[in-house]
Amino acid sequence: MNVDQSLEELKEQVRQQSKRIRTLERKLRRSEINRAWLEDSKDKNQSLLRNINLEIEQAYQTIAQKNQELEWLNTQLSQEKATSERLLLNILPKDVAEELKQQGKVAPVYFDAVTVLFTDFQGFTRVASQIAPQTLVDKLDECFTAFDQIIAKHRLEKLKTIGDAYMCAGGIPMSNATNPIDAVNAALEIQTFMNQHQAMQLQQQQPVWNIRIGIHTGPVVAGVVGKNKFAYDIWGDTVNIASRMESSSEAGKVNISGATYALVNGEFACQYRGKIPIKNRGEIDMYFVDGASY
Repeated sequence: MNVDQSLEELKEQVRQQSKRIRTLERKLRRSEINRAWLEDSKDKNQSLLRNINLEIEQAYQTIAQKNQELEWLNTQLSQEKATSERLLLNILPKDVAEELKQQGKVAPVYFDAVTVLFTDFQGFTRVASQIAPQTLVDKLDECFTAFDQIIAKHRLEKLKTIGDAYMCAGGIPMSNATNPIDAVNAALEIQTFMNQHQAMQLQQQQPVWNIRIGIHTGPVVAGVVGKNKFAYDIWGDTVNIASRMESSSEAGKVNISGATYALVNGEFACQYRGKIPIKNRGEIDMYFVDGASY
């Protein structure tokens, strides 16, 4: 049973309990009217009055019990709703999730300047074959959890992981002018984390994971796809070029396109690599980022 079904069942239980309570309250009012009338002639109707008093007491107890059940159901409903909210926010940005809840769908949005960041572990297949599956998953989780924290710090939005590849972007779902700098800062922090991770792996005599990072800035279209399983994603040539920046990078390096370099020049120390050919795009200016410019 999914979260939506659980919410609907709880809502139905709340409605049924409320209906039963209203019925009991009407019955209680009628009984109290009868009691008032009987009290005028109680000498003749003691037995009936005792029965009515007992009925009223039982009605009070039943209402109290039903109110407790209703309170419990409302608590469960609130908890289920909170769980649903958390699950939705785990897969969609907050503003996008709000639009989906209110409108039932999310309209595609065009952004003219988004910075896309890709990471990939060089030789991952070879390294993966040398370690146990559980260890492999644990190591990936350790790295990707660190990446999640880093990109959140730099206002980037995580989009997806595909195997050992990690994709995020800045400037979505809210446009901003700092996303190229934010993305490069995040990439450098990821690079630092991986250097520390490699040192720890060497100490433990474990295989070393070498990361490649690629970044490109350009226009994209962002939106939500899917019905039962939502996914916030972006499309456009910018995504393809960013992926080529990663595959054209080198182990331990942050490789950025000329388009991104033009937006961060002066903020970072960069090495010009020249015009490098990429699939289906001809030659593109590329730069390695050495660090912040002081």
